[in-house]
Amino acid sequence: MSDLESIFDVDNDIKDTEQPDVQAVENSSGFPTVEKLFEDTGHKIFENPVYYKMALADEGDATQRLHTLFQKYATTKDPKDKSIFRMQLISVFWDFIGRTAQKMTAGTPEPKRYMLRFGILHPNMLTAEAKAFLSKIPVKDELGQPVYYLDEWISMVGAGKMKCSTTDEAGPSSPRGNMNAHLQSLYDKAQGKIEGAQGLLRSKHAERLTFEKQLSNSISRVMNHAQYDSFPEVFELYTDEQKQAFSEIQEQAKALLKIDRESASYMKDLESASEDLQTINGKLEEAGSEKKVSMDLQSINTEFSSVRQMAKMTVGRQGNAFPILTSEFFRPTPIGVGFRENIIKQLSWVESIDSEAFIRHYKNKPNRIVPYVLLLPTYGDFGMCWEPFDKSNRATSRGRIAIPMYPKNLTLAVLSAVGDLRWQVAKEKASFYWMEEGLTGNYYQWFQAQKLKGDVKAYFIQDYIMWMTKESEGTQKLDKDVRGTFWRYVPFTQAVKEKLKDRNLIYQELYQRDKNRAMSDGY
Repeated sequence: MSDLESIFDVDNDIKDTEQPDVQAVENSSGFPTVEKLFEDTGHKIFENPVYYKMALADEGDATQRLHTLFQKYATTKDPKDKSIFRMQLISVFWDFIGRTAQKMTAGTPEPKRYMLRFGILHPNMLTAEAKAFLSKIPVKDELGQPVYYLDEWISMVGAGKMKCSTTDEAGPSSPRGNMNAHLQSLYDKAQGKIEGAQGLLRSKHAERLTFEKQLSNSISRVMNHAQYDSFPEVFELYTDEQKQAFSEIQEQAKALLKIDRESASYMKDLESASEDLQTINGKLEEAGSEKKVSMDLQSINTEFSSVRQMAKMTVGRQGNAFPILTSEFFRPTPIGVGFRENIIKQLSWVESIDSEAFIRHYKNKPNRIVPYVLLLPTYGDFGMCWEPFDKSNRATSRGRIAIPMYPKNLTLAVLSAVGDLRWQVAKEKASFYWMEEGLTGNYYQWFQAQKLKGDVKAYFIQDYIMWMTKESEGTQKLDKDVRGTFWRYVPFTQAVKEKLKDRNLIYQELYQRDKNRAMSDGY
C-alpha cells in the first residue's frame, strides 16, 4: 500500500445510489438580488474518476493515514466498527485539510478546493441526486457580498487580504514579526477610517438628495403663477402657500449648506486616510517577500485553528461532528443548504424584518456594516459570532460570523448567528455598563428578575429567534418586558411595525410608544 496508485482502490468499494437529478431553482429576491440560485447545467468535477486521488495527492504521510482509515469506514458493514472509524476520521480529516489549506493557491486542483469548500472527500459517498445538486451551485462569486467558503476564506488570509480571526492565545513572535503586525494594525485602522468616511459621505449624499428634492418642490410651487380670470394678461401675486414656501426654501438651503460643510470634513478625512494607507502599504511591501511568505503560512495555520474551533461551536457537544459530506447525513434541498446565494437570501430576509441587524453608529450616524460570513462545511445547527468587530477599528470594521452549511434548519442557523452578533455588538458598545444599559442591560435585568439560570446570551439568542419568526408575524410568544425591550432596541422595519399595529392592541401600544419617544428630547 505504499505506492500512491495502489491506495486509491477504494473507488471500487463505494457504489453510487442512483437518484433523479435535482432541477435548477431560480429566485428573484436577494441581498442584493439573487438572480439565480443554481446554474442551468452542473459541472462535471464530481464525475472525475480520479477526484479522490487528486484530493489526497501530495500530502505525504497524511495521505496514507487518511486513506487507510477512510477505506475502513467506507467498506465496513458492522455498525459499531463504522461508528468507531467515523469518530477517528474527525481528527484525521481536519488535520489533513489543514495541510491542504497551507497550499491554497489559484491553481489548487478542484478536488482539493471542493474538499475544503463542501467537505467532499469522495464523490461516491454522495447519491447522484446530491452530486447533481452540488454541481449546480455557482462556483464564482457574482454578488460581491462578504460571504465566503472555507477555501476562499483561507486564501484571503494567506494572501494578506484578511486578518486572522482574533484568538485568546498568543503565538510565537519576533521583532520583525512584531513590526509587520504593527504595520498591519495601522493599515487596518487606516482602511477602517476610509470605510467609515465613505459610509458617512454616502449617508450625507442621500441626505442631500432628499433636501434637494424638497428644495426643487418648493421652488416649483413658488414659480407656479396662474392668470386672473378677469385680466388674462396679468398673473396672480404670491399666495400664502407660496410665501410659506420661501421660508421652507431658506431652511432647506441652510440644511444643504450644513450637509456640504460636514461632507467637506469627511472628504478631508477620506483623503488623509487614503494617503496614510498608501504610506503604510509601501512599508509593508518593503518588509520583504521571504518574511511575508513565512508569515502567510503562520497566518494560515493560526486561522485554520480558529476555523476548527468555530466548527466545533456550530456543532455543539451533542451534534454531529463528522466533517466529511456523505448522503448518510446530507439532504440536498434548495432551502436547506447554506451555499452562498442561499445565505445572502436569508440575510436579506433578516434585514427586511430587523431594521438594524447590520447597523452600527459612527459619529452619531447609522452605518450599515455587513459582517464577514464564513460558510463552514459542517452538520452544525447553530450559527455563531466569532468577532463583533475588529478590536483595532471598533467603529467601521466588519464583524465575523460563521454559519454551518448543512444544518437541520438553515433559517435558525442564520438567526442564531445574527442574534449572537446583535448581542455582542450591543455588549461591547455598553462596555462596563452592559448589565445596566441598552439592549443587554434591559435584557439582563429581566433575566435576573426572572431568577433564570444559565448563559444569558443563549437565552437572548433563543428569544431573538422567537422575535424574528413568531412576533414579527403577530404571534405573541415573548414575555411582555422582553417584547418591549426588543421593540425598542431590536426594532422591526417600519413596514412590519405598520402591519403589526393593526393586528393587536399590544403592538398598537408599542407603536404609540415610538411616537411618544419621537416627540421627547430623550429619544
